[in-house]
Amino acid sequence: MKKGLYSALLFGLCSMVFAEIPLNFDTENRGKDLGAKAGELKSNRKLPNPFEFHDGSKVTKYGDWSKRRNEIKADIEKYEIGDKPIPSDVSATYSGGTLTVTVKEGGKTMTITSKFNIPSGNGPHPIIIGMNSGTGSLSSSLFSGFVQVPFSHDQVAKYSMNGQKDTNVGFYKFYGNKNQNGDYSAWSWGVSRLIDGLAQIADQYHLDMSKIAVTGCSYAGKMALFAGAFDERVTLTIAQESGGGGINSWRTSADFASRGTNIEKIDNTNYSWFMQSLKSQDPYKLPHDHHELIAMIAPRAVVALGNPGYEWLGDESGYKSMMVASEVWKSMGIEDRIGFDFTGGHEHCQAASSQNNTVTAFVDKFLRGKNANTDIHVKPTNGKGFKIDNYGDWIDWETPSLPYEEAKPDTSKPDTSKQDTTVQDTSKQDTSKTSLKMARLAPSMNMFVSNGFLHVQGAPEGTKVRLFDLQGNLVREFGEKGGNLAGIRVGKLTAVFVSSCGQKLGHKSFSYTGL
Repeated sequence: MKKGLYSALLFGLCSMVFAEIPLNFDTENRGKDLGAKAGELKSNRKLPNPFEFHDGSKVTKYGDWSKRRNEIKADIEKYEIGDKPIPSDVSATYSGGTLTVTVKEGGKTMTITSKFNIPSGNGPHPIIIGMNSGTGSLSSSLFSGFVQVPFSHDQVAKYSMNGQKDTNVGFYKFYGNKNQNGDYSAWSWGVSRLIDGLAQIADQYHLDMSKIAVTGCSYAGKMALFAGAFDERVTLTIAQESGGGGINSWRTSADFASRGTNIEKIDNTNYSWFMQSLKSQDPYKLPHDHHELIAMIAPRAVVALGNPGYEWLGDESGYKSMMVASEVWKSMGIEDRIGFDFTGGHEHCQAASSQNNTVTAFVDKFLRGKNANTDIHVKPTNGKGFKIDNYGDWIDWETPSLPYEEAKPDTSKPDTSKQDTTVQDTSKQDTSKTSLKMARLAPSMNMFVSNGFLHVQGAPEGTKVRLFDLQGNLVREFGEKGGNLAGIRVGKLTAVFVSSCGQKLGHKSFSYTGL
């Protein structure tokens, strides 16, 4: 009976498609220590090349993307929203239906709360973080079975329509020296702190930290976009009607506005959301643009929804920006992870039925593990002043091929004569974080490092263990028992467990300190 059940489960896993490139990571920003710096202002009438470093060198392999992504991050922080710090002390509790996240830094304490229920069953439960409500402006029915986590952003930075910022609350009061920042740095920081808290309760409440989505609409659509772009733990970003300052590139918006349209652009947006200094910037001199804000999400998934009947949204600009951004996913061979639907004929932030279907496809494929067609590219039509020309007019660069690096399997087995046979001091181990959230096929999988070997326990026969470095390069591949780490550079590594038929079973990061 057990053998039959095992075979059935294995067949179920083998019938699913496994994408080599991870859909999310367990670190907020893998490239934070790569030394990426912002570029300088210089005239460029085209959309900047996402595959070119600021020193003029090019992105030539997948592993280069993490540093280039962090250059774009540095650009956006310098010229648009200010820096997004990562605090060193975050703790969390969940009680009475409320998650309480406590952040400490420099002798100060800040608390963020979110009220939500845990679905019944053993999970693991995927997560949707909605701006202002559990599912943003989308129907909660689209996320049935999810942990629906509302981000109440006024706890972090109060919403303002007139550009006047309250610096006596939340993020600004906590740090004290970031009053010049834009709210999108504060709000994205707050979403990341919620994710920190969710990670700390994940084992106890069966949360699936590999299946996290963020969503919001209008100014909150921008909020979701910045949150997803700046935190690599987010699997799927759903940006609904984000308009100028969201998916729209500043350059394409300036061009669109020159034809007599009233749209949000760099000199008329909200300067509590963005830094005051942004207002005086020439969009054609920025070292970046918002096609690259979108591209920061790669290789993870993103879908944008528009509404061309609303002139202010400037969906022509958003369409071109999304198309140019898609070149990054194209370079990696994962075009199915980016899509858009600019269907009109509905109220602001009230998604059309076809757009709900679009969201469902992305949710099914990237959060539920189902087969779904996400090759969805619905252009905007019938908008005032629209000129849907070839988006290629904005590109004067070539798209490289950035295949995911493969390595030959390491079939060597641990030398048991050199294994540490002493009893481990389990009092110093954080066992709540060492267990892997695997498929039900192998609920007891675990791993540990001893004497230069990675030991894996409980993996199904035929499992491959793939080790990736901080930049996403594949550095070693083992069988289901693990293998020799000799020759691997010290640092943070991520082990990805893949079944014999190619299905991802789980992943775990660890710090390798050498032999």
